[in-house]
Amino acid sequence: MTRLMIDQFSCRQDNFGVILHDPLTGETASIDAPDGTVIAKRLEEGSWRLTHLLMTHHHPDHVEGVAALAETWSPEIIGPAAEKARIAGLTRTVSDGDTFEFAGRSVTVITTPGHTAGHICFYIPDEDLLFAGDTLFALGCGRLFEGSPEDMFGSLSRLGKLPDQTRVYCGHEYTQSNGRFAVTVDPDNQALAERMKEIDDLRAKGLPTLPTTIGFEKRTNPFLRTGDPSIRKHLGMEAASDVEVFAELRRRKDRF
Repeated sequence: MTRLMIDQFSCRQDNFGVILHDPLTGETASIDAPDGTVIAKRLEEGSWRLTHLLMTHHHPDHVEGVAALAETWSPEIIGPAAEKARIAGLTRTVSDGDTFEFAGRSVTVITTPGHTAGHICFYIPDEDLLFAGDTLFALGCGRLFEGSPEDMFGSLSRLGKLPDQTRVYCGHEYTQSNGRFAVTVDPDNQALAERMKEIDDLRAKGLPTLPTTIGFEKRTNPFLRTGDPSIRKHLGMEAASDVEVFAELRRRKDRF
């Protein structure tokens, strides 16, 4: 079995589009549909036929292209059962723990409430791939528009248990701004300082900072490091619970 081809590209203001293509079966999936015109152009450039749309959540900047792509290619459109009423055109709904096949590979659905109440991520263990939508970002996490700190902390904890080598694709290019916040709450983290130098260099060259990995995030993302003594000391929350530390980090990031 050959590896999936992955085409990651910028669209809208700061969204990422991601297309998966299997050269053996020809099956091709788009993760979300932030911009139907841009996605269609990438598909045409690769001479690929869209067979699947994998939807993480209902926000407009992730679903806007669904109708146009569905009209052109009639793909299977798979999305969260909890958001069925908010994502038009779903042909299949999935919930936590469900699996389905894409190009001969098993895809596992992980429910990750917090950013939205029904947000899901797609995990392909055979490829060490996680499509995290707006739940986990490089050096950050999604805003809590519909969920509680407890919801998002639980969601991130689940993702943090995936193998360290898991490659993580996110919905937005937020890494540099996330990192600037991260160093304010984790100033003694040498791995974070080194990573920020690499990120600043990539962005200066106009290059993307993604994908990241679960291992990178566990070493440098404060939202996955709520138990770290240095972060707790910096916040003055040595005796607080992990959820309380997470909530304080999220509050500070919202004001940053």
